[in-house]
Amino acid sequence: MSRQPNVVLFLFFILGSCTQGVDQPQTQPNIILIVTDDQRWDAIGYAGNKVIITPEMDALAQEGTYFHKAFVTTPICAASRASILTGLYERTHGYTFQQGDLKDTFARISYPVLLRQGGYHTGFYGKLGVNYPDPESLFDEAEVYDRGPEPDQRGYFYKTIEEDTVHLTRYTGQQAIDFIHDAPAEKPFCLSLSFSAPHAHDPAPEQYFWQEKSNERYAGHIFPDPELDEDDYFESLPAEVREGFNQTRWHWRFDTPKKYQHSMLGYYRMISEIDDEIALIRKALEEKGTADNTVIILIGDNGYFLGERQLAGKWLMYDNSIRVPLIVFDPRQADHYDVEDMVLNIDVTSTILDLAGLAVPKTYQGTSLTAYVNAGEHTDKREHILIEHLWDFDPIPSSEGIRTERWKYFRYRSIEAPAELYDLDHDPLEVKNLVDDAEYTDILSQLRAQCDQTIKQYESY
Repeated sequence: MSRQPNVVLFLFFILGSCTQGVDQPQTQPNIILIVTDDQRWDAIGYAGNKVIITPEMDALAQEGTYFHKAFVTTPICAASRASILTGLYERTHGYTFQQGDLKDTFARISYPVLLRQGGYHTGFYGKLGVNYPDPESLFDEAEVYDRGPEPDQRGYFYKTIEEDTVHLTRYTGQQAIDFIHDAPAEKPFCLSLSFSAPHAHDPAPEQYFWQEKSNERYAGHIFPDPELDEDDYFESLPAEVREGFNQTRWHWRFDTPKKYQHSMLGYYRMISEIDDEIALIRKALEEKGTADNTVIILIGDNGYFLGERQLAGKWLMYDNSIRVPLIVFDPRQADHYDVEDMVLNIDVTSTILDLAGLAVPKTYQGTSLTAYVNAGEHTDKREHILIEHLWDFDPIPSSEGIRTERWKYFRYRSIEAPAELYDLDHDPLEVKNLVDDAEYTDILSQLRAQCDQTIKQYESY
């Protein structure tokens, strides 16, 4: 399913796409892309979570196509969001924290640029998470913002609607509603929404902030201890991980029962508040008369540790960190599908252009998911995925690896630590490292070679 990059094709597709879609009939669907911040794969009712309140996400999943094994190529917001924007692996686009701006070469093939060239009216509201000169210029209308710098509730409460200061989730939802109501009738639209929730507000002792309306949500519920929270699992990690940001943020959020219960309440409440906004957005589509022709895609920007292994945050190669919710709801399709094949965040970019009837650049490294949406299966099923975190930053050791349906192999890139190999069929929690087991020497050799080969395929230009 993956496509090897070819730099020569970039200019061809940039220029060629200028005429793509201009004469398309207005049966092209509207598209809404919703990206949540730190929402892990099981933080949604449809995934089997019996506690979390997400009726709108559940409805989209039940009425549309739900991908049970969706992953991000890089488990950190900056690189993952750049990958969603450009359809490329971090190893190719080269963007993460402390790496300067996203290169213009890649910005020019981003999905909003190609959609505008193809006749779409585009909008963006929320956390772009990618540095680029005048990022709002990539869209017809946009407002880029994230949590504020103040070390208290003002990190989330600083935007206003009329004269009322509101939570960023409510603000983003209202921007979406206004966009839908004001969208030009003569063009299809693509609206990208990027909620800052449920990301904790790092500078604040309280970490999580929600709206007053959610004070009674989950009230009285006691969250059970996280899996793998015993000392043995923490001690088995490399020293650099034990002393890094994953542990630092665990101390901020989870290291006492009181903090753990507060943080879990906040995390769940903030996800439920996003769900509230989805309900209002769908109502706005009904009022505008465009609900039956508007595709809604929802994805998390990375996974998240909720205390497992005495960790918080993301960044590592375990499934807690790389696995995310992914829903594609197309109201034009009558059938619902549950998909078990592995899919990636970079597939969303190709899917958006494919839905719009526009050419997908051959330089994109993902594959359109429309075959799954239309028929529940794909003739080019992905057999393995490359996972990577390339930021050269000591508190978060860089790593890379390969995941197949059954096996996970990964290695650290800048520290002296053993590689890790897991049989996911028999060890889904990834606790028994088989890397030194002679029985699995051939498997280890195959996965290591596959990792090396895939890395070469996606090296930056």
